[in-house]
Amino acid sequence: MALAISPGGMAGLVLLLWAGLSLLWTPFLPQASERLLNLTGMALMALAGYLAVPERMRSANLYILPIGVGLAALIGIPLAIRGSSRFDPEGLSLERGMITLVLLLWPALAWLHSRGRNLEAIGLALAVAVGALLTRDGLPFYGLAAGALVFVVTASMPVIGSRLTGLAMAGLLLFAPLLPFLLKPLADGILGPKSPVAASLGVWRRIILDEPLRLLTGHGLETAMRGRLFGLLPWSSPSTLLFELWYELGLVGAAAGSILLYQAVVRARGHRATVGPAIMAAFACAYALGCLGIGTTQVWWFTALVVLVLIFVAIERGQFRTTRPKAVLSRKA
Repeated sequence: MALAISPGGMAGLVLLLWAGLSLLWTPFLPQASERLLNLTGMALMALAGYLAVPERMRSANLYILPIGVGLAALIGIPLAIRGSSRFDPEGLSLERGMITLVLLLWPALAWLHSRGRNLEAIGLALAVAVGALLTRDGLPFYGLAAGALVFVVTASMPVIGSRLTGLAMAGLLLFAPLLPFLLKPLADGILGPKSPVAASLGVWRRIILDEPLRLLTGHGLETAMRGRLFGLLPWSSPSTLLFELWYELGLVGAAAGSILLYQAVVRARGHRATVGPAIMAAFACAYALGCLGIGTTQVWWFTALVVLVLIFVAIERGQFRTTRPKAVLSRKA
């Protein structure tokens, strides 16, 4: 009950209700209804998983995480060097696998660091970094770099670092419509006016200028992706979290989302100094991947985020320390 009436809980409720209300003006009602149902189901699944995590986790169960991440990184490195196979011609499976690996790296590092296994943590981070660097489009490496930067800042300044991270993420979401006006001249000068980045920023700016009133309400749920398929949006339009949230839910959705994001970051920094920086790094990594164009509306992405949250909950509940009582030898009279 306390979570529901908190600022973050109220913002999440407003965001969910506004997404449901946007079904009234979306041109893709069946697909938008299915997406809203999926989002609600994922939230309920996360809640059920949270309630199912034991109050105390055994260390043997949590060591499976870094072992699995390390083995996956060692397998992914030669696959990234060889490139796409005939079973994965576009390299999507490898990219998604490396993105998931980059996300799971942070709870694995948090667990190893909390157990004093810092050398193993460094080796694990290097293995994942090599695999992410060798991935074709470099998206996993960019997310890893964002997480590493926030990890360093939060480790040196725990309270200030978490608040700065939350403000940066929430502010970027809230003031996202200013980005195409600020970054378009820079993209033209550095990358050229015909580059994909400059073209997508130009499309975003033109959409804002053509329909300024839509900044308030948005175009409705599921219109960003479906709009490209049905010709309502150019194919060069941005495929990022910032653009899609504003295009679909407008100012109301963006404001509620920014409040929810800030409250989640600040409240989730953890009760242990060994876990907090990794939680902030995971937030920054996931947010950077969403801003750089990962498919945030896909089920596999939501599932990965739910798993990530539940793993951190398990790690927090595995930080207890038990001490055995000393044996006392009674003296015979």
